Amino acid sequence: MTNEWAVEIDDLVKTFGAFVAVDHVSLQVRKGEIFGFLGPNGAGKSTTIRMLCGLLTPTSGRASVSGFDVGTEPEEVRRNIGYMSQKFSLYDDLTVEENIDFFTGIYGVPRPQRAARKDYVLRMANLAERRGALTRTLAGGWKQRLALGCAILHDPPVLFLDEPTSGVDPIARRAFWALIHDLSETGHTTFVSTHYMDEAEYCHRLALMYRGKVIALGTPVELKRGLTQHSLLQLDSSEPLETMRALEGLAGVRDVAVFGGGLHVTVDDVAATSARMRQALAVKGIEVKRLEEIEPSMEDVFVAMVESEERKAA
Repeated sequence: MTNEWAVEIDDLVKTFGAFVAVDHVSLQVRKGEIFGFLGPNGAGKSTTIRMLCGLLTPTSGRASVSGFDVGTEPEEVRRNIGYMSQKFSLYDDLTVEENIDFFTGIYGVPRPQRAARKDYVLRMANLAERRGALTRTLAGGWKQRLALGCAILHDPPVLFLDEPTSGVDPIARRAFWALIHDLSETGHTTFVSTHYMDEAEYCHRLALMYRGKVIALGTPVELKRGLTQHSLLQLDSSEPLETMRALEGLAGVRDVAVFGGGLHVTVDDVAATSARMRQALAVKGIEVKRLEEIEPSMEDVFVAMVESEERKAA
Protein backbone atom coordinates (compact mmCIF):
# COMPACT_ATOMS: atom_id res chain seq x y z
CA MET A 1 0.00 0.00 0.00
CA THR A 2 1.32 3.46 -0.93
CA ASN A 3 1.49 6.25 1.66
CA GLU A 4 -1.15 8.23 -0.24
CA TRP A 5 -4.05 5.80 0.28
CA ALA A 6 -5.90 5.13 3.54
CA VAL A 7 -8.16 2.51 1.92
CA GLU A 8 -7.44 0.34 -1.13
CA ILE A 9 -10.02 -2.07 -2.59
CA ASP A 10 -9.17 -4.39 -5.46
CA ASP A 11 -11.82 -6.55 -7.16
CA LEU A 12 -13.69 -7.18 -3.88
CA VAL A 13 -16.54 -9.73 -3.95
CA LYS A 14 -18.91 -10.95 -1.24
CA THR A 15 -21.50 -13.62 -1.89
CA PHE A 16 -24.11 -15.16 0.41
CA GLY A 17 -25.01 -18.44 -1.27
CA ALA A 18 -26.13 -17.55 -4.80
CA PHE A 19 -26.67 -13.88 -3.89
CA VAL A 20 -23.88 -11.48 -4.92
CA ALA A 21 -23.94 -8.63 -2.37
CA VAL A 22 -20.69 -6.96 -3.50
CA ASP A 23 -19.74 -7.45 -7.15
CA HIS A 24 -16.05 -6.85 -8.09
CA VAL A 25 -15.63 -3.44 -6.42
CA SER A 26 -12.33 -1.55 -6.85
CA LEU A 27 -11.49 1.92 -5.51
CA GLN A 28 -8.98 3.92 -3.44
CA VAL A 29 -9.49 6.53 -0.73
CA ARG A 30 -6.87 9.17 0.08
CA LYS A 31 -5.74 10.02 3.60
CA GLY A 32 -7.82 12.89 5.02
CA GLU A 33 -10.54 12.41 2.39
CA ILE A 34 -14.29 12.36 3.08
CA PHE A 35 -15.37 9.54 0.79
CA GLY A 36 -19.08 8.96 0.23
CA PHE A 37 -20.76 5.67 -0.59
CA LEU A 38 -24.09 6.60 -2.13
CA GLY A 39 -26.90 4.26 -3.09
CA PRO A 40 -30.30 2.83 -2.18
CA ASN A 41 -30.83 0.35 0.65
CA GLY A 42 -29.62 -3.09 -0.43
CA ALA A 43 -26.99 -1.72 -2.85
CA GLY A 44 -24.10 -3.41 -0.99
CA LYS A 45 -22.76 -0.37 0.89
CA SER A 46 -23.01 -1.83 4.41
CA THR A 47 -21.60 -5.22 3.31
CA THR A 48 -18.56 -3.48 1.79
CA ILE A 49 -18.02 -1.40 4.93
CA ARG A 50 -18.26 -4.48 7.15
CA MET A 51 -15.57 -6.18 5.08
CA LEU A 52 -13.37 -3.06 5.34
CA CYS A 53 -13.85 -3.08 9.12
CA GLY A 54 -12.68 -6.71 9.37
CA LEU A 55 -16.16 -7.85 10.44
CA LEU A 56 -16.86 -9.93 7.31
CA THR A 57 -14.39 -12.00 5.29
CA PRO A 58 -14.33 -11.25 1.53
CA THR A 59 -15.32 -14.10 -0.80
CA SER A 60 -12.59 -12.97 -3.22
CA GLY A 61 -10.49 -9.93 -4.06
CA ARG A 62 -8.56 -7.97 -1.47
CA ALA A 63 -8.71 -4.74 0.50
CA SER A 64 -6.41 -2.93 2.91
CA VAL A 65 -7.11 -0.23 5.50
CA SER A 66 -4.19 1.79 6.92
CA GLY A 67 -1.88 -0.76 5.28
CA PHE A 68 -3.49 -3.82 6.94
CA ASP A 69 -5.15 -6.55 4.87
CA VAL A 70 -8.83 -6.97 5.85
CA GLY A 71 -8.79 -10.70 5.04
CA THR A 72 -5.58 -11.73 6.82
CA GLU A 73 -5.15 -8.99 9.48
CA PRO A 74 -8.70 -8.15 10.66
CA GLU A 75 -7.57 -7.57 14.29
CA GLU A 76 -5.01 -4.93 13.19
CA VAL A 77 -7.64 -3.32 10.96
CA ARG A 78 -10.11 -3.08 13.87
CA ARG A 79 -7.46 -1.47 16.10
CA ASN A 80 -6.86 1.27 13.52
CA ILE A 81 -10.43 2.27 12.69
CA GLY A 82 -13.47 3.85 14.25
CA TYR A 83 -16.85 2.36 13.29
CA MET A 84 -20.28 3.87 13.73
CA SER A 85 -23.43 2.17 12.48
CA GLN A 86 -26.89 3.62 11.95
CA LYS A 87 -28.05 1.86 15.12
CA PHE A 88 -25.60 3.83 17.34
CA SER A 89 -23.90 1.19 19.55
CA LEU A 90 -24.63 3.02 22.80
CA TYR A 91 -25.95 1.81 26.15
CA ASP A 92 -29.22 3.63 26.89
CA ASP A 93 -29.15 2.87 30.63
CA LEU A 94 -25.71 4.53 31.06
CA THR A 95 -25.09 8.27 31.24
CA VAL A 96 -23.20 10.12 28.51
CA GLU A 97 -20.05 10.06 30.63
CA GLU A 98 -20.42 6.36 31.53
CA ASN A 99 -20.75 5.45 27.83
CA ILE A 100 -17.53 7.34 27.08
CA ASP A 101 -15.73 5.65 30.01
CA PHE A 102 -16.94 2.23 28.82
CA PHE A 103 -15.71 2.77 25.26
CA THR A 104 -12.31 4.15 26.34
CA GLY A 105 -11.82 0.75 28.03
CA ILE A 106 -13.13 -1.24 25.05
CA TYR A 107 -10.83 0.65 22.65
CA GLY A 108 -7.85 0.25 24.98
CA VAL A 109 -7.13 3.97 25.41
CA PRO A 110 -4.09 4.15 27.74
CA ARG A 111 -5.16 5.20 31.26
CA PRO A 112 -3.04 8.39 31.36
CA GLN A 113 -4.82 9.62 28.17
CA ARG A 114 -8.40 8.76 29.13
CA ALA A 115 -9.34 12.01 30.90
CA ALA A 116 -8.01 14.13 28.01
CA ARG A 117 -9.77 11.99 25.39
CA LYS A 118 -13.05 12.18 27.34
CA ASP A 119 -12.80 15.99 27.58
CA TYR A 120 -12.04 16.18 23.85
CA VAL A 121 -15.12 14.09 22.96
CA LEU A 122 -17.42 16.03 25.30
CA ARG A 123 -16.22 19.32 23.75
CA MET A 124 -16.29 18.04 20.16
CA ALA A 125 -19.83 16.69 20.53
CA ASN A 126 -20.93 19.73 22.60
CA LEU A 127 -22.09 17.35 25.35
CA ALA A 128 -20.17 18.72 28.35
CA GLU A 129 -23.36 20.08 29.96
CA ARG A 130 -25.17 16.80 29.32
CA ARG A 131 -22.41 14.52 30.66
CA GLY A 132 -24.63 13.27 33.53
CA ALA A 133 -27.74 12.72 31.36
CA LEU A 134 -29.00 9.19 30.76
CA THR A 135 -28.33 8.34 27.12
CA ARG A 136 -31.94 7.24 26.54
CA THR A 137 -33.13 10.80 27.30
CA LEU A 138 -31.03 12.35 24.50
CA ALA A 139 -32.62 13.47 21.24
CA GLY A 140 -31.49 11.64 18.07
CA GLY A 141 -28.99 14.31 17.03
CA TRP A 142 -27.24 14.27 20.44
CA LYS A 143 -27.11 10.47 20.49
CA GLN A 144 -25.55 10.60 17.04
CA ARG A 145 -22.83 13.02 18.26
CA LEU A 146 -22.14 10.81 21.27
CA ALA A 147 -21.85 7.73 19.02
CA LEU A 148 -19.37 9.57 16.79
CA GLY A 149 -17.41 10.70 19.86
CA CYS A 150 -17.23 7.12 21.20
CA ALA A 151 -16.03 5.88 17.78
CA ILE A 152 -13.06 8.30 17.79
CA LEU A 153 -11.98 7.98 21.45
CA HIS A 154 -8.83 6.04 20.43
CA ASP A 155 -8.05 8.65 17.70
CA PRO A 156 -8.25 6.19 14.76
CA PRO A 157 -6.78 7.34 11.43
CA VAL A 158 -9.75 5.93 9.47
CA LEU A 159 -13.42 6.29 10.40
CA PHE A 160 -16.25 4.22 8.91
CA LEU A 161 -19.74 5.67 9.27
CA ASP A 162 -22.51 3.37 8.02
CA GLU A 163 -25.71 5.38 7.33
CA PRO A 164 -24.90 7.58 10.36
CA THR A 165 -27.63 10.18 9.69
CA SER A 166 -30.50 7.73 9.13
CA GLY A 167 -33.59 8.89 11.04
CA VAL A 168 -32.00 12.16 12.26
CA ASP A 169 -33.60 15.54 11.49
CA PRO A 170 -32.07 17.79 8.77
CA ILE A 171 -30.60 20.37 11.20
CA ALA A 172 -28.87 17.63 13.24
CA ARG A 173 -27.63 16.07 9.98
CA ARG A 174 -26.01 19.35 8.90
CA ALA A 175 -24.35 19.80 12.32
CA PHE A 176 -23.07 16.22 12.13
CA TRP A 177 -21.46 16.84 8.72
CA ALA A 178 -19.73 19.94 10.14
CA LEU A 179 -18.10 17.62 12.74
CA ILE A 180 -16.98 15.23 9.97
CA HIS A 181 -15.36 18.13 8.09
CA ASP A 182 -13.56 19.21 11.28
CA LEU A 183 -12.17 15.65 11.61
CA SER A 184 -11.06 15.68 7.96
CA GLU A 185 -9.10 18.89 8.53
CA THR A 186 -7.14 17.16 11.31
CA GLY A 187 -6.12 14.39 8.87
CA HIS A 188 -8.74 11.74 9.64
CA THR A 189 -10.06 9.74 6.69
CA THR A 190 -13.83 9.29 6.74
CA PHE A 191 -15.63 6.64 4.71
CA VAL A 192 -19.37 7.33 4.98
CA SER A 193 -22.37 5.59 3.43
CA THR A 194 -25.72 7.31 2.91
CA HIS A 195 -28.89 7.06 0.87
CA TYR A 196 -29.57 10.80 1.29
CA MET A 197 -28.64 12.30 -2.08
CA ASP A 198 -28.14 15.82 -0.70
CA GLU A 199 -25.37 14.53 1.61
CA ALA A 200 -23.28 13.65 -1.42
CA GLU A 201 -22.45 17.35 -1.74
CA TYR A 202 -20.55 17.23 1.58
CA CYS A 203 -18.10 14.57 0.32
CA HIS A 204 -14.78 15.17 -1.44
CA ARG A 205 -15.39 12.15 -3.69
CA LEU A 206 -18.18 9.63 -4.17
CA ALA A 207 -18.89 6.13 -5.38
CA LEU A 208 -22.43 5.50 -6.60
CA MET A 209 -23.35 1.91 -5.76
CA TYR A 210 -26.21 -0.08 -7.27
CA ARG A 211 -26.89 -3.82 -7.04
CA GLY A 212 -23.46 -4.54 -5.59
CA LYS A 213 -21.51 -2.64 -8.27
CA VAL A 214 -19.85 0.79 -8.29
CA ILE A 215 -21.56 2.44 -11.28
CA ALA A 216 -19.82 5.84 -11.01
CA LEU A 217 -16.84 7.32 -9.16
CA GLY A 218 -15.65 10.93 -8.87
CA THR A 219 -16.19 14.31 -7.20
CA PRO A 220 -19.77 15.64 -7.03
CA VAL A 221 -18.87 18.20 -9.74
CA GLU A 222 -17.37 15.52 -12.01
CA LEU A 223 -20.41 13.27 -11.66
CA LYS A 224 -22.78 16.14 -12.48
CA ARG A 225 -20.62 17.12 -15.45
CA GLY A 226 -21.05 13.58 -16.75
CA LEU A 227 -24.71 14.39 -17.40
CA THR A 228 -24.00 17.40 -19.59
CA GLN A 229 -24.31 15.54 -22.87
CA HIS A 230 -28.03 16.14 -22.16
CA SER A 231 -29.76 19.19 -20.66
CA LEU A 232 -32.08 19.27 -17.66
CA LEU A 233 -35.26 21.36 -17.49
CA GLN A 234 -37.39 22.21 -14.46
CA LEU A 235 -41.06 22.05 -15.46
CA ASP A 236 -43.85 23.20 -13.15
CA SER A 237 -47.34 22.80 -14.55
CA SER A 238 -50.99 22.84 -13.47
CA GLU A 239 -51.30 19.03 -13.90
CA PRO A 240 -48.01 17.18 -13.18
CA LEU A 241 -49.32 13.64 -13.82
CA GLU A 242 -51.12 14.64 -17.04
CA THR A 243 -47.93 16.48 -18.06
CA MET A 244 -45.85 13.30 -17.62
CA ARG A 245 -48.28 11.37 -19.83
CA ALA A 246 -48.27 14.12 -22.46
CA LEU A 247 -44.45 14.19 -22.65
CA GLU A 248 -43.90 10.41 -22.84
CA GLY A 249 -42.53 9.57 -26.28
CA LEU A 250 -42.29 13.22 -27.35
CA ALA A 251 -39.38 13.77 -29.75
CA GLY A 252 -36.30 15.16 -27.94
CA VAL A 253 -37.51 14.18 -24.44
CA ARG A 254 -35.20 11.51 -22.97
CA ASP A 255 -36.63 11.23 -19.45
CA VAL A 256 -39.28 12.74 -17.15
CA ALA A 257 -39.02 12.36 -13.36
CA VAL A 258 -41.07 13.76 -10.47
CA PHE A 259 -38.99 16.17 -8.38
CA GLY A 260 -40.69 17.86 -5.42
CA GLY A 261 -43.91 19.43 -6.70
CA GLY A 262 -42.64 19.64 -10.28
CA LEU A 263 -40.87 17.60 -12.95
CA HIS A 264 -37.28 17.27 -14.12
CA VAL A 265 -37.15 16.69 -17.88
CA THR A 266 -33.96 15.49 -19.60
CA VAL A 267 -33.74 16.71 -23.21
CA ASP A 268 -31.30 16.72 -26.13
CA ASP A 269 -31.92 20.26 -27.39
CA VAL A 270 -33.28 22.89 -24.98
CA ALA A 271 -34.75 25.38 -27.47
CA ALA A 272 -36.36 22.95 -29.93
CA THR A 273 -37.70 20.54 -27.29
CA SER A 274 -39.01 23.35 -25.01
CA ALA A 275 -41.09 24.69 -27.88
CA ARG A 276 -42.36 21.16 -28.68
CA MET A 277 -43.23 20.57 -24.99
CA ARG A 278 -45.17 23.85 -24.69
CA GLN A 279 -47.13 22.96 -27.83
CA ALA A 280 -47.94 19.41 -26.65
CA LEU A 281 -49.12 20.70 -23.25
CA ALA A 282 -51.18 23.56 -24.74
CA VAL A 283 -53.09 21.01 -26.85
CA LYS A 284 -54.04 19.19 -23.58
CA GLY A 285 -55.03 22.47 -21.88
CA ILE A 286 -52.18 22.20 -19.35
CA GLU A 287 -50.74 25.49 -18.07
CA VAL A 288 -46.92 25.78 -17.97
CA LYS A 289 -45.96 27.79 -14.85
CA ARG A 290 -42.19 27.39 -15.19
CA LEU A 291 -39.93 25.86 -17.83
CA GLU A 292 -36.20 26.59 -17.59
CA GLU A 293 -32.83 24.90 -17.78
CA ILE A 294 -31.26 23.99 -14.40
CA GLU A 295 -28.08 22.41 -12.98
CA PRO A 296 -28.52 18.68 -12.25
CA SER A 297 -28.62 17.60 -8.59
CA MET A 298 -26.98 14.43 -7.26
CA GLU A 299 -30.43 12.85 -7.31
CA ASP A 300 -30.68 13.57 -11.06
CA VAL A 301 -27.21 12.03 -11.53
CA PHE A 302 -28.17 8.93 -9.58
CA VAL A 303 -31.51 8.45 -11.37
CA ALA A 304 -29.78 8.82 -14.77
CA MET A 305 -27.01 6.34 -13.81
CA VAL A 306 -29.46 3.75 -12.46
CA GLU A 307 -31.69 4.04 -15.54
CA SER A 308 -28.62 3.58 -17.74
CA GLU A 309 -27.74 0.39 -15.78
CA GLU A 310 -31.33 -0.86 -16.13
CA ARG A 311 -31.22 -0.31 -19.90
CA LYS A 312 -27.94 -2.24 -20.12
CA ALA A 313 -29.42 -5.12 -18.10
CA ALA A 314 -32.54 -5.16 -20.31
